[in-house]
Amino acid sequence: MAPAAAAVAVAGEARGGGEAMNGGKRSRRKGRRHSAYLRRLSCFKPAADLPAACGGGDDVEGERRIPTHLVVTVNGIIGSAANWRFTAKQFVKKYPEDVIVLCSECNYLTLTFDGVDVMGERLAEEVISAVARRPELQKISFVGHSLGGLIARYAIGILYGKDVPRNPPEENGGCKTYTSGAQCMEEKLKRKIAGLEPMNFITFATPHLGSRLHKQIPILRGSYALEKMAYHISWIIGRTGKHLFLKDREEGKPPLLLRMVNDSGDLKFMSALQSFKRCVAYSNACYDFIVGWKTSSIRHQDELPKRESFTKNGQYPHVVYVEKPKTAIVQQEDFSETMISQPKSASEMEEAMIKGLTTVPWERVDISFQKSVQKIFAHCTIQVNTYFINSDGADVIFHMIDNFLL
Repeated sequence: MAPAAAAVAVAGEARGGGEAMNGGKRSRRKGRRHSAYLRRLSCFKPAADLPAACGGGDDVEGERRIPTHLVVTVNGIIGSAANWRFTAKQFVKKYPEDVIVLCSECNYLTLTFDGVDVMGERLAEEVISAVARRPELQKISFVGHSLGGLIARYAIGILYGKDVPRNPPEENGGCKTYTSGAQCMEEKLKRKIAGLEPMNFITFATPHLGSRLHKQIPILRGSYALEKMAYHISWIIGRTGKHLFLKDREEGKPPLLLRMVNDSGDLKFMSALQSFKRCVAYSNACYDFIVGWKTSSIRHQDELPKRESFTKNGQYPHVVYVEKPKTAIVQQEDFSETMISQPKSASEMEEAMIKGLTTVPWERVDISFQKSVQKIFAHCTIQVNTYFINSDGADVIFHMIDNFLL
């Protein structure tokens, strides 16, 4: 398996081919099923090792287009690439000629305690390595669950405007070897994330505003005493805990999540986010005991939709409210560097993060598993983390894929 990818889903695998192994006992097959899935879905290899039409299953070369849209999925805390198995299969099932799904494997289990910045750097390196080996790629999208959304936001700040050396094939519209340098540079300037055109940036139950503020961790039931205790023991999850609870002030700088709502030196966090054609925040309106509704939907408390405004949707039964993007929610002049560098309280930090992030027009999709038997697992069900216990979230994944910009 290529080190840069845990699983790149291809259409042939989505149709279910090759999953069963010949011979051996059923129990042995079952024990090897997970690792076999990861091996067989790995199509991210050097070009010489690729099948005739990667993304086209068993079809002969030329019958299908080679996918040119890279979809990078990022797991949350103590998660792994396997958490995106269901989503990856559905992506390539619907768009077999368009997308390649890279389920990031560089941050998993206890490595997710290393801090948003360290994990973001790892993800950026993983994406660069993947893009460098696939010259046909033209577009890129990110899909992050929980902490994975913050990791992706950091990574795109690194990747924004970064040149990834490649030799694009002529049939995919790349610059030929004899094309002038000026023409090639012009093409690169149009592709802002790792040399690719940014399309979708999507998060699921991501604590965009951190976990420090009141009711941001619903399992604590709004208890100030418990929230204070959580703040003091956040060291349990390492530097990640410091970042989520806005406790880090390395070298006298503001907390990282606060700095990430503006460009910071060479890290173009907001320029990168603004370059995507779509930014979407999926959030649980209830029964998510890990990440609160307000922080995952980037809203003030009084901006949260009222329950009576929830709608029923036969096709997507758990999608109860969709808020379309609003143009220029916050004018750039209303957001200043002072709001980041000189916050005086946690509430001021929250206000700065909301104002900074809403300089981007977000589409917000609110989810409710209130009538589902899987509601107590809402934080994982929204992602279909494990199909056996999170299958009710499938309609949420279908909603995301059906509205995906290619």
